[in-house]
Amino acid sequence: MTLNNGTTTSQGPTAGATRRPGYAGTLAAACGAVFVAQVANALPASLLGLFQEDLNTHGSQLTWITAAFMIAVVCFEFTFGVLGDLFGRRRLVVAGTALVAAGSTVAALAPTVQVLWIGAALNGLGAGAMFPGSLTAITALTRGMRQRAHAVAVWSGFLSAGAAVSPLVGGMFAKVGSWRGSFWVLVGLALVSMVLTLVLASESKAPQGRRFDVPGQITFAVGLILVLYGAVEGPESGWITLPVMLSLALGAVFLAGFVVVELGAESPIFDLKLFRNRAFAVSSVVAVIGMLAFLGACFATSMWMGPVQHQDPIRVGMLFLLLQGPAFVLIPVVSRLLHRVAASWLLTSGFVLMAAGCLLFTQLDVTDLGLGAFVAPALLIGIGFALTVSSVTAVALNSVPLNLAGMASATTNMLRDLGFVLGPVVVGAVALSNAGSAFAANLSGADLPAGQLAAAREIAGAGGPIAVNSLPPGAPGSAAHGLALDALGSGFSTAYLVCGVAAAVAAALTAFGMIGLHARGAAEHEVTAPALPGHDGRSEPVADAAHP
Repeated sequence: MTLNNGTTTSQGPTAGATRRPGYAGTLAAACGAVFVAQVANALPASLLGLFQEDLNTHGSQLTWITAAFMIAVVCFEFTFGVLGDLFGRRRLVVAGTALVAAGSTVAALAPTVQVLWIGAALNGLGAGAMFPGSLTAITALTRGMRQRAHAVAVWSGFLSAGAAVSPLVGGMFAKVGSWRGSFWVLVGLALVSMVLTLVLASESKAPQGRRFDVPGQITFAVGLILVLYGAVEGPESGWITLPVMLSLALGAVFLAGFVVVELGAESPIFDLKLFRNRAFAVSSVVAVIGMLAFLGACFATSMWMGPVQHQDPIRVGMLFLLLQGPAFVLIPVVSRLLHRVAASWLLTSGFVLMAAGCLLFTQLDVTDLGLGAFVAPALLIGIGFALTVSSVTAVALNSVPLNLAGMASATTNMLRDLGFVLGPVVVGAVALSNAGSAFAANLSGADLPAGQLAAAREIAGAGGPIAVNSLPPGAPGSAAHGLALDALGSGFSTAYLVCGVAAAVAAALTAFGMIGLHARGAAEHEVTAPALPGHDGRSEPVADAAHP
């Protein structure tokens, strides 16, 4: 069968055959690895407020903590798949786990936010290797579609569990010690996972026909990084400053070059011919827009409760159980729905729920520290995400011939991850730009002492209203704290609105773009196993995933 990174493996004997030696150990090691990778991904969510206080960060610097991780994943996930096929999936997972251990060590020791970015990027590179390597390692050892479905479902469960519990664990350790202790815990988990992989996992390769697309990899990575740099720095540095304009322009040139390279490549990492298929094209577009809405809402929530309201990290982690938990709890429900309901309808319904949750978030009062108002919108977004994250891959896979399923799944996963990257970037740009404008307008008409006014203006010029909002009482500029808080509330409410509109657009595109098409998530021949959550549940075509 064809895996999501394009590797072809034998279907193997029937599902009732005896399991190959090493299957159970490889499954255990793979589940441990994907859990650690997802903990590394989700850990900073509950710690942004502490980063801001301890490292004196401003808005765009906080955005880079999340973006650095996801950019590393998106830029290199195709190449990691090739590396695993050429040199061995177990080696790839071990190398990725070592990178997570190294990145978490760097983060735990980080004296500045810039060093924390390096740690996050190393964690992203490690997780980017662990996600495809661990999944391909277990699917290469399964016998029959039913066993493969069971293995992928278990793997997906550990992936979603990591996303759900990581912010809560981070908040708990940060409360009893410091946020640095959370990363030391992650180092320990990574080392344990590495030992388990070395001791329990079996090695597998599939080098036939696998080649690197070096020009494609370079143009894509450079172009994406430059564009995202401009998008993150634009709100605070100014959209017409030379570095921002150059990065956006050069990034666009490199991405255009990537398209040209891929059209002529013998073994492209991104097969643009797939977009001739309407169902696949629609599912790809909504994967980017819809996941932008989801992770954008998650990032806005972590910023709202952390650097804006300065709430306890444990409270942030509790809220993330509502955002991420449904995707784990509803695994069996979504699997069965994919057998009985058209995946396009599940996709549309999920995006509608996400849009409703984001719009409810726009009604939050920034001065209200209670959690009650968060429950309903967070649950709506979490349930919507649970419905969409598997359905988007199901639609893509069922819209292409079987021999293209691997490339289709890999492409959809990459585009979904791209949406995850864009979420924090877009939310940060919208929220901080609006907050900065609102604060400047409010400050100009404020009746504050001259010294406080001048200090607030100077501090806002250097770090934005989020810096003024974090000033201790009595400090120069702290008299403008209320103005900064109101401006940030307005800015992030606008960001929630943007996420809601994005989810609504994704719902409309799915509903109307699929008219006349009948792609079913549980097609009579194949279904996509739950591809769950946080940033990028990897998935592959499997049969009968709802009944392992």
